[in-house]
Amino acid sequence: MADITDYTGKITSRHSDKPKFMQMVEVVAQCYLDAAQVAASLPVVFDLDKAANAQLDNVGEWVGISRNVDTPLSNVYFALDTTGLGFDQGAWKGPFDPDTGITSLDDETYRTLIRAKISANRWDGTLGQSKAILDLVFSGDTFMFIQDNQDMTITIGVTGAHPSALELALLTGGHIPIKPQSVGVNYYIVPTNDGPLFGFDVNNQYIAGFDQGSWGTVYS
Repeated sequence: MADITDYTGKITSRHSDKPKFMQMVEVVAQCYLDAAQVAASLPVVFDLDKAANAQLDNVGEWVGISRNVDTPLSNVYFALDTTGLGFDQGAWKGPFDPDTGITSLDDETYRTLIRAKISANRWDGTLGQSKAILDLVFSGDTFMFIQDNQDMTITIGVTGAHPSALELALLTGGHIPIKPQSVGVNYYIVPTNDGPLFGFDVNNQYIAGFDQGSWGTVYS
């Protein structure tokens, strides 16, 4: 990183022993030094992995997705004794959040949504890449699958670890851009318990039989 001596050190001995002259050079050069330091910090400030608050909003604007949602994400606030809204599932209600639901995403959720939008901007329209986009949002022990119903509709299934209430609201509300134009999503199916969905003649991380698979909750 540049230092003020990078400027004052170039002054010859004929003038370097003049205190007022040296102070004047330091004052004038400092503004250029400060500008260079700010410019050097910009890549880090706007890095998607590290950006926060207004800087993250700017990144989202460049990508094409806003932190604010048009329709409040309802039934996502943390609540005791409410299935799906307990610890590690429900979202904490902020001091300025409306009672009807979340309208502005927190930094970490928004960061994940930006990553999905970046992938969607380069998406080739295939279901294979749709699943890859979903995997960016639902990672770890949560698994996604997409079924083509051959009638211009698709069904999206979520298995494994149950997604948080906020993630589920973003998915079922259509905020994650993963469907081709003119193709509808008829159902979102999420298991009632962690693990695969119940089904016959299949045994994998998505669908399993008795004692392993669980009934799904359908969102349409």
